[in-house]
Amino acid sequence: MPDVHPRLRRQADLNLGVLHQGFAYQLEAVEAVKHLTFAALFHEQGLGKTKIGVDLALEWLREDTVDAILFITKRGLIQNWVDELRAHSHLKPRILDQNHASNFFAFNSPTPIYLTHYEVMRSEERRMALFLKTRRVGVILDEAHKIKNPDAEITKALHRLALKFVRRIIMTGTPVANRPYDLWSQIFFLDQGGSLGTDFASFKDQLDLTNDLWGNDRRRKRFEETLAGIFSRIRDFSVRETKASAGIELPDKHIQNVPVELAPRQRELYEQVKHELSALVVVNNKLVEDNSEEILKRLLRLVQLASNPRLVDEAYDELPGKTVALDALVQGAVGAGSKLIVWTSFVANVDQLTTRLKPFGAVKVHGALDMSERNEAIAAFKQDPECRVLVATPGAAKEGLTLTVANHAVFYDRSFSLDDYLQAQDRIHRISQSQTCYVWNLIGVGTVDEWVDLLLTAKRLAAQLAQADVDRDEYSRLANYDFGRIVKEILGSHD
Repeated sequence: MPDVHPRLRRQADLNLGVLHQGFAYQLEAVEAVKHLTFAALFHEQGLGKTKIGVDLALEWLREDTVDAILFITKRGLIQNWVDELRAHSHLKPRILDQNHASNFFAFNSPTPIYLTHYEVMRSEERRMALFLKTRRVGVILDEAHKIKNPDAEITKALHRLALKFVRRIIMTGTPVANRPYDLWSQIFFLDQGGSLGTDFASFKDQLDLTNDLWGNDRRRKRFEETLAGIFSRIRDFSVRETKASAGIELPDKHIQNVPVELAPRQRELYEQVKHELSALVVVNNKLVEDNSEEILKRLLRLVQLASNPRLVDEAYDELPGKTVALDALVQGAVGAGSKLIVWTSFVANVDQLTTRLKPFGAVKVHGALDMSERNEAIAAFKQDPECRVLVATPGAAKEGLTLTVANHAVFYDRSFSLDDYLQAQDRIHRISQSQTCYVWNLIGVGTVDEWVDLLLTAKRLAAQLAQADVDRDEYSRLANYDFGRIVKEILGSHD
C-alpha cells in the first residue's frame, strides 16, 4: 500500500463530523463561501455566526483546503469560543496567548485548530508570518469590526499578514459598527482595496455622517448616493442575513424610550455645566469640526450628568432621576418573574447600581474585573434563580454572550456608539429566546440623551442602507439629520 502524505494521514485521523445540524441559512452561508479565497459573513447578531464559522472550518479541513484554521476573536470571548467549538465539533483548539514560550510549541505542533485574540496578532506578527510560510492556514476573524480603524496597530499587523493566509473570512453582525466608513478596513483585509479602493481618507470623506448634513443638500445627496452603492461593490463575496430574511421566528422585541425628569440638583448641575461649556465648543455660533475630540469630551460630560452626577461631582448626594425610573422597571420585571440586564457606559455606575440592586441578587460585569470574575458573574446570572439582575458595561459584555435567561434590557445611559447599543440589546434577543423582549432607554428630558437617541437612530438607518437591509427609497423616507442641528442647542448655542 502506497504511503500517504503526512498531512492527509493526519487529517484522515481527525473526527471532522458536525455534532449538530445548522439552520438552513447557516448551511447556505457555508456553501456560499467555502470555495472563495475571501468572504464576509455579515449575519445579524444573534443568528449563530459562530456555528457557521466552525462548520466552515470543518469543511476546509475535510476538503484539504487548509492544514489549519486560525480563529481570531476578542480577548474576552476566548472561553466562549472554546465552549462553542466543544459544542459543535470534536476538535479542541490550541490557544495562542501572550505567553511567547507556549506559543513556540503551539506553532510547532500539528494542531488543526488555533484560537487567539487580536492583541496576540500584533505581538506575534513576526512568528505568525514565519508560521504561515510553512502551513496553509485559513483565518476567521470574529467580531471583525475590531479592525475597523486602519490606523490601529492591530489592524496594520493583520493587513500585513492578510495575503499570507490561503483563506480569509471576516464575521460580524455590525459591519457598520458606528459610521459607514467602518467597512473600509475590514474589506481591505480581504481584498487589499479591490472593491472599496485603497484610499481610506477619500472613502471616509464621502461616507462621514457629519453634523452639517442637515443643512447641506448637495453633501447630503452625495452621501446617500455613495452609501446606497456600497453593498453592490462587495456583494460577490458577502453574505448578509437578518433575523427577518433568515426566517427565524424570534419573540417580539419592543423598544421604548422612557422620559425621565432630572432631580432638582441634578438639573442645576447639568444646566450649569452646559452653559459653561457652550462658549468653549461654539465659535461664532458654529460648531468646530464634527469629530473634534474636545466636542466629544464635553458631550460625554453632559451624558454623565444626565446619568449620575456623582460621576462628575463626588459631593452630589441626591438620588438621580434615572435611578427612580430604574427601580420601577426592575421591580416590574422581577415581579413578573423575569430577569433583567442594566446597561451603562460607566464603571462607577455599574458598581453603585449593583450595590443598590443587591436585594435582587445583582451581579456585575465591567472592564476593571478580571475574566474569572466576569465569567463567575455571567454563570450566576444564567444559573442562579435568585440572581435576577446583571449590571454591565457594553464594552465588557456586549459581544459573543447569549443571555436569553433575561428578556428585559434597560439602557441607563448610552454612548455614541451604534455597535455598543445594537450588540448589547441583542444579548437577549437571539436564538434560544422564548419570551417577548423589552428594551428600555432612559432619556433625560431636555438633555443630551435626546440628541444621542437621534444620532443612534441616524447611524442605525445609515448602517441598514450600507448593508442593503433597506433600499434607497425607504432610507430617504425615514432619514432624519436633525441631530446635526440639535447638537448646537444641546451645547447651548441658538440661531
